[in-house]
Amino acid sequence: MVCADVNLDNAEKVTSTLQEEGLDAQPIHLDVRDDAEAERVVNDIVERYGQLDTLINNAGTDITVSVEELSIDDWDRVQEVNLRAPFVLSKLALPLMKGRGGSIINISSTAAKRTWANASAYHASKWGLLGLSHALHVEARPCNVRVTAVVAGGMRTPFIMDRFPDTDPGVLQEPENVAKAVLFALTQPEGTVVPELTVLPMRETSWP
Repeated sequence: MVCADVNLDNAEKVTSTLQEEGLDAQPIHLDVRDDAEAERVVNDIVERYGQLDTLINNAGTDITVSVEELSIDDWDRVQEVNLRAPFVLSKLALPLMKGRGGSIINISSTAAKRTWANASAYHASKWGLLGLSHALHVEARPCNVRVTAVVAGGMRTPFIMDRFPDTDPGVLQEPENVAKAVLFALTQPEGTVVPELTVLPMRETSWP
């Protein structure tokens, strides 16, 4: 198992916890906007483990400003991380999984189902990611590769809490809950795929 992050310290913290649980987990630096680095990381994983079984695209970023205030550079950055990178990594992973099987999980959001103000770049990226995921699902099924979009509601993470400190943590869900939903999709019996899975906090306020 490899945990890739643009912040290597974060990857090391995650893998340290996994290693304490007896898992073979390694941290690796990856800026998902860098195509060459993405290809190098995938090649390194195959060299280390002999194959690639699962890809989880969960890197994400956002900027909370109106369309008028949103710079073109920030728009591009959000699309690069949230939408372009999952395409690039899936494009690299799919040929390695074809025939022998594998899974691609794309972490989307309720932002792919509805909209709110001052998040146009984020919404565009997540709606796009959901569409990409379903398109990949159609293309990958004949190759014995499962593709799942996980539509996640608000999580109790710095992504929300650092930017919106007044948010009531009680209306959010633990990241572990979403991880268990991912595991559910990954552990379906052979011959079954879950194309889309929605995971909401019980007190979700941004989705019915």
